[in-house]
Amino acid sequence: MNMKKLLTLGAGLALLPVIGFAQEAAEVAEVAEDIADVAPSFDEIGPYIMTTLLFLVGGFLVFWMAAGFTMLEAGLVRSKNVTTQLTKNIALFSIAGIMYWLVGFNLMYPGDFNGYIGGFFNITILEAVGLGADEADLEYASVASDFFFQLMFVAATASIVSGALAERIKLWPFLVFVVILTGFMYPISGSWLWGEGWLDEMGFSDFAGSTVVHSVGGWAALAGAIVLGPRLGKYKDGRVNPMPGSNLALATLGTFILWLGWFGFNGGSQLAAGTVGDITDVGRIFANTNMAASAGAVTALILTQLIYKKVDLTMVLNGALAGLVAITAEPLYPTLFGALWIGAIGGVIVVFAVPMLDKFKIDDVVGAIPVHLFAGIWGTIAVVFYNPDVSLMVQLTGIAAYGVFTFVVALVFWYILKMTMGIRVSAESETTGLDMSELGMEAYPEFSKG
Repeated sequence: MNMKKLLTLGAGLALLPVIGFAQEAAEVAEVAEDIADVAPSFDEIGPYIMTTLLFLVGGFLVFWMAAGFTMLEAGLVRSKNVTTQLTKNIALFSIAGIMYWLVGFNLMYPGDFNGYIGGFFNITILEAVGLGADEADLEYASVASDFFFQLMFVAATASIVSGALAERIKLWPFLVFVVILTGFMYPISGSWLWGEGWLDEMGFSDFAGSTVVHSVGGWAALAGAIVLGPRLGKYKDGRVNPMPGSNLALATLGTFILWLGWFGFNGGSQLAAGTVGDITDVGRIFANTNMAASAGAVTALILTQLIYKKVDLTMVLNGALAGLVAITAEPLYPTLFGALWIGAIGGVIVVFAVPMLDKFKIDDVVGAIPVHLFAGIWGTIAVVFYNPDVSLMVQLTGIAAYGVFTFVVALVFWYILKMTMGIRVSAESETTGLDMSELGMEAYPEFSKG
């Protein structure tokens, strides 16, 4: 064999791996092309993925609000009742998780229904493990993420009731009421708007729940406070006797935690994150939410100085929360100045509503009724100033509907519980403190033994 043939053979042998790789590359490209023909593009699955992620991130921020409510209440009750508040809050959150799965979620989002009430005990079922893109409903988000996000709202509603009725209510009757509220009352009324019910058809607008969540908790708390009566010694000889909380540091921490969680509460309620416009709107919602809280706090700070000649920290904390509640009905459309004055009026409401309730001898330990009910009503009305598609008469109709339904049903159930189980601890137990009488343990045992 001559040199030319040897060189040709050698070159051929050297090219064999290259030829093999080229064939494999061609086969891989062909397979990839086949996959591309059947698999959804990112344009198709991107909105689903991003909205699902928004619900998950928003959901765990709202979950953190449970800690905020717990710390706020623990700080604003007297030390002899702190453990009871801690117990109530972890118990109510856990009960809400079970009831919303068993009844609430599909009662609140029933699909086709008469617009007033859906079917009962339609248990929530999540997607299969390892769901493929071709099997998912890409129009919205995963059921699991939606359920998780919405669950956090119902738990927040129950927490509102817990604080208002603190220091004199029995543990177990309260938890029975939580079952009713989270499993039935809140989901039924919530379906009227967010489940595409009759109020939604009318054009009622409540972006993240000033009325659907906060006023519902406030109405239920007001009914409970009326049936339960005030704490011993709160109103005596025509005077209001202050009962200072045990730990204002905890109460302040709780407020900041709630403030943080509210970004998930309002931001997640955009319900979409799949486009540039969606995610930009989430940022706008965050900014407006923060502005309203700031304005509520500063307004309460200034007003208490002017009225009482000293700043009242508890009013400042509730002023921030009232600002948050007020902007919750419409955190997207207002300008930053709009969010400022809406939140500021929330702060005004708190400063004047707390003493007003005392005049009626309605004892609200943490100020939940002014914050969540009165500021919630204000925020729902304020929607008309920035959303031209919303009618004031429709907003007032929605406010009245939620008020009548929640207050009346709650009042009935509180009276039933009073007549059957009894809802109030004995005078001796209240004087001793619910921690020892109801639970047999104290939050601060070292201090109590002084």
